[in-house]
Amino acid sequence: MEITIFLARFWGWLLLILSLILLVRKKKVVDIQFQLVKDKSFLLFSGEVALMIGLVTVIIHNVWVADWRVVITIFGWISLIKGVMRMGFPEMIQQIIPIFKDKPGLIRSLLVVTLLLGSWLVWMSYSIAV
Repeated sequence: MEITIFLARFWGWLLLILSLILLVRKKKVVDIQFQLVKDKSFLLFSGEVALMIGLVTVIIHNVWVADWRVVITIFGWISLIKGVMRMGFPEMIQQIIPIFKDKPGLIRSLLVVTLLLGSWLVWMSYSIAV
């Protein structure tokens, strides 16, 4: 259970902090991210990071159960797939990401969901550990 608590805190705080930064500084940060996606070297680097985080999560916590712990596994698999896609198919990512640029409502909604999921994981990790 210790690894589950650690990963819940890791993923929870990561999602919480990133979504708060993006919600508070949305225009500036999102514009920079859309510019960065045009650079294949950035996609390769960010793909490597996502691949490593996802692979570590999946290797040490590939838990498919009908409770809250499965969320950690799903985030691991999403990160792993994201890394593979960014590294293996950067052109496809460069075509998909700009679709979101003209949809600020969708971006804000996704960030709020991410914020709520991160908050929930942090709460679960500390309430279970007590």
